[in-house]
Amino acid sequence: MGVTLSDVALKAGVSRAAVSRTFTAGASVSPKMRARVETAALELGYSPNLLARSLTTRKTQLVGLVSNNFHNPVFLQIFDLVTKGLQERGLRPLLVNLSDETDPARSVQLLRQYSVEGVILATSHLPDGFASAFRDAGVAVVHAFGRPTGQTDVVGIDNVAAGQMAAQTLIARGYRHLGFMGGPEQASTTQDRLAGFSAAARALGGVVSHSFAGAYSFEAGRVEMTRLLAHPKAEAYFCADDVLSIGALSAAQAAGLRVPDDLGLIGLNDMHMAAWANINLTTIHQPFDAIVSGAIDLMQDRFADPTRAAQTRLFPCHIVDRGTLRAQS
Repeated sequence: MGVTLSDVALKAGVSRAAVSRTFTAGASVSPKMRARVETAALELGYSPNLLARSLTTRKTQLVGLVSNNFHNPVFLQIFDLVTKGLQERGLRPLLVNLSDETDPARSVQLLRQYSVEGVILATSHLPDGFASAFRDAGVAVVHAFGRPTGQTDVVGIDNVAAGQMAAQTLIARGYRHLGFMGGPEQASTTQDRLAGFSAAARALGGVVSHSFAGAYSFEAGRVEMTRLLAHPKAEAYFCADDVLSIGALSAAQAAGLRVPDDLGLIGLNDMHMAAWANINLTTIHQPFDAIVSGAIDLMQDRFADPTRAAQTRLFPCHIVDRGTLRAQS
């Protein structure tokens, strides 16, 4: 038999109710009482049964982390940050893979089976209606890396401004014929980064072409850059995601091009792999730590006040200068 709440109460010389309050977030218990109970629990090896408690309180504290792009290794960084952040705040993460899912109602039904109380959508290209479907079902929703709508809590970056930053950087390095290689065309991040990039480049005298990869993945980036290099190429490309950029870099090297001498590349995200010596990608840093922390803040706020107005929190980006662009002239 495992150690029970009663065993801890007996060893600490307190009531069962006092032990229960000690292990209930937000419950009132004196520091002295908490110390006695925690010491007894540690000595006995006791851990509270959160599942049993959720059946009593009808509060699971489960937060679904929903994504549909597990081909992009940057998601591992996001998964690490979200799960740790939720656990540190007494919430419980549940990872949900919605790859190839197009029906919001089925997704809502899936998460209801697990009694999920909140959902963090960590994606920019779920079909329209997913966030509102969760919200309408009474599930707290925060959309990380999405486009602000005014209807749902959103945390991320200004993707239009990020596109502008990429164009300004390339023009400052002396490039004039610029290419944009985005991810899926329907993704809001692709659309917004292209809009900012094109407007800023043309305003500064640049010539812009654009194309789209089939997915945010290494292989999709490699395939699309291979296709582009079969035609007159741009001088430099803004690949609107690091994993696309790494695929593009592989294609350029396979074609015998030297980066940055023959072709310039700039990405976006600053994922861990971007700094590897064999990649050394110049990129735009997206502050994942701040975005994830902000998403969890808004989730807790939503739990505390389900009727509050939707909020948008956007964080600034900056250039991380490595080796895939020539030096500023």
